[in-house]
Amino acid sequence: MSDLTADERGRYARHLILPDVGIEGQQKLKDASVCVIGAGGLGSPALLYLAAAGIGRIGIVDDDLVDLTNLQRQIIHSNTAIGEAKAESAARRISELNPEITVDIHNCRLGIENALEILAEYDVIVDGVDNIPTRYIISDACEILGKPWVYGSIFRFEGQTSLFNHLGGPNYRDLFPDPPPPEAVPSCAEAGVLGVLPGVIGSIQATEALKVILGIGETLSGKLLIYDAKNLDFKTLKVGDLPAREPVTKLTLLDAYCETKSTTNSTPSNPDFPAPGLGSIRPDEFVEKLDEGWQPYLLDVRGANEAEIVTLPGTDARIGMMSLLTKIHELPKDRDIVVYCRTGVRSLTATHAIKNAGFPHAILNLSGGVHAWSDLLDSTIPKY
Repeated sequence: MSDLTADERGRYARHLILPDVGIEGQQKLKDASVCVIGAGGLGSPALLYLAAAGIGRIGIVDDDLVDLTNLQRQIIHSNTAIGEAKAESAARRISELNPEITVDIHNCRLGIENALEILAEYDVIVDGVDNIPTRYIISDACEILGKPWVYGSIFRFEGQTSLFNHLGGPNYRDLFPDPPPPEAVPSCAEAGVLGVLPGVIGSIQATEALKVILGIGETLSGKLLIYDAKNLDFKTLKVGDLPAREPVTKLTLLDAYCETKSTTNSTPSNPDFPAPGLGSIRPDEFVEKLDEGWQPYLLDVRGANEAEIVTLPGTDARIGMMSLLTKIHELPKDRDIVVYCRTGVRSLTATHAIKNAGFPHAILNLSGGVHAWSDLLDSTIPKY
């Protein structure tokens, strides 16, 4: 017997008259639980539509704060939520949309220490993350727990989505057994993204989650849907099991990404530079040494569109990361080189590439990049 209230029957009336949903299907949605990892661009439409559809319990996992730069695409948040925890802002919004549902707030980052415990409590997982390590954690945790999960990814004008680990279907590691190198995967903040793109992909993700719960239609299990927003084109690729792949039995960190994080944390700033070798220097230390007569070569490795937003004073050249190796001969070998980007991640990779090319002087990463310059030296420098 259905325990839908009179208000719920009114709220979900358009579902109740659908042959593939009806009262029985709506009860399935009410009894179901979905966890959305990330309350950002993909999580925003997914959360809104899952809540509106009547999913009885929704979990939100996110440790970030709402920022002005989010509002171009993260439509679940508002201007008044800037500075608020994203999980709390998103929870408030979907509770306003549908007070009949239960919302769990996980104001934390999903990691190997908590993924199994959090995800075990939900029937379906929706991936709204923007980084490779967390996506592999989701994949591995869902494989261990036997949970279906809906994958989504966006980049500039293109989006991808699929359904993994459903009814014996393939998993993410069958499609991507090994992660790409960190420098090959720029984030939305580094590469840009069309604001409406996550709305399309996130809505498809919500659709797949509802179909799994209702047991209707043909899902994206075994398929990868690719959407080209520029040319309004959808393509579907087949995804099969990887026969030689060993089943995942425990959660592990990705070595390449651990190494990058370790390198970032293990190159402390030192205003006594320059000295031959690799290192990092804070923006305030950089300016202090300039005042003492230091004359390094300041290299920007961001994209041209980013440089149009802001370029740090004294920049000698801009060579985008994708072009660095082919243009590395253009850099001076008789001067120290300081490299910067938006937040110091791409520039860290660039310093290693330059040093490995045989440059004899100090090669320094401007730690924190443009954002740190804005925080430490000049708040009029935009953080984007």
